Amino acid sequence: MNREKLALAAGCAAFVAAVATAQAPPATTAPAPPPFKNLQVFPKDISRPDLINNMKGFAQALGVRCTHCHVGTEGQPPTFDFASDAKPEKATARKMLAMVHRINGQDFGVTDFSNVKVTCFTCHRGSVKPLTAPPPPEPAPAAPAPKAS
Repeated sequence: MNREKLALAAGCAAFVAAVATAQAPPATTAPAPPPFKNLQVFPKDISRPDLINNMKGFAQALGVRCTHCHVGTEGQPPTFDFASDAKPEKATARKMLAMVHRINGQDFGVTDFSNVKVTCFTCHRGSVKPLTAPPPPEPAPAAPAPKAS
């Protein structure tokens, strides 16, 4: 009799487990983001966080937003076509990145590009157009007025 109860209990447990598994929703995994398109300067296998951090660095160094180089409507991320080369500023950015890479590698011997000497900010300082000459000197302070006697 005990064997029968044990077999019945085991059968019930197996049945309950089978029903629970059958009713459980399938495990969902987030779909992999699509691969980047039209990367010409960055490595093809750059991680999404690294690419975004680089883009944020460019935006800060030049004092701009994504729409400076990329086609899209500001504040509406789904409208962006990051692969598009329609804006000339994107071609300029690529040339500037090649220049900065060359300066760091050839002129400063940088081999670890996580520790560069020259960046976009070196010249741009938060402005789209870098200064090509020092700012003019500030005017000398006015001489104090003579005291009345």
